[in-house]
Amino acid sequence: MKVFSLTDMGRKRDINEDYVYATDKPVGNIPNLFVVADGMGGHKAGEFASRYAAEVLEEHIQNNNQGMGPEAIIIEAVKEVNRRIVKAAESEVSLNGMGTTLVAATIIEHTLYFANVGDSRLYLIGDDIKQLSKDHSLVQEMVRLGGIRQEDAKYHPDKNIITRAIGAKEDVEVDFFEHRLQRGDRILMCTDGLTNMVEDGEIFRIVKSGRDIVEIAKELVEKANENGGKDNIGIVIAEPFAGEVNV
Repeated sequence: MKVFSLTDMGRKRDINEDYVYATDKPVGNIPNLFVVADGMGGHKAGEFASRYAAEVLEEHIQNNNQGMGPEAIIIEAVKEVNRRIVKAAESEVSLNGMGTTLVAATIIEHTLYFANVGDSRLYLIGDDIKQLSKDHSLVQEMVRLGGIRQEDAKYHPDKNIITRAIGAKEDVEVDFFEHRLQRGDRILMCTDGLTNMVEDGEIFRIVKSGRDIVEIAKELVEKANENGGKDNIGIVIAEPFAGEVNV
């Protein structure tokens, strides 16, 4: 396996509220862990929220497995993150109203397991590009209800209004997915600072360029900035089968 992560402030923001974490080493009872978070809140509260979410998630998975499977491990950890962020916001005036999106993933053997809350995304990129995560946003609810077309969602004036976030309330609803991976697949996790600036087709072209994932991640950031860089950009790319020998 190969994995690479990076964040970039973009060209319009003064603070980077995106946070990424990626390790191909075991964390508790899972063999690897990848996290993308996009914080929100007042002065520096969003920056704190995204970093704190990743730190609490890693700590909880490291110390509280108790023989559970990946779904229970990740969902319980995300719920603990929510509890801790709500508590921190209540105890510190400067953190009132903070929250964050969160995508947390692990790959066990040939299966991807992940949870998401908010509108940061996880894509599977193989023969094509497919968003596996589910956006929790007002515009995507409108798409699902048939109010607008998917192709119009990206340009809707309310596209940044999310309907679910870590820290928004005491109980958080967590979506969980699993997906069987095929040789050649790559996983892209990212914040909307990438997806609002770069079309899925262009993301696919860059990821499938045949280059190393480090170069790919850097080009994705460059393209987002070339297109305006209106938000922070957070990216994790994993190549699950890198280094494996065909038999």
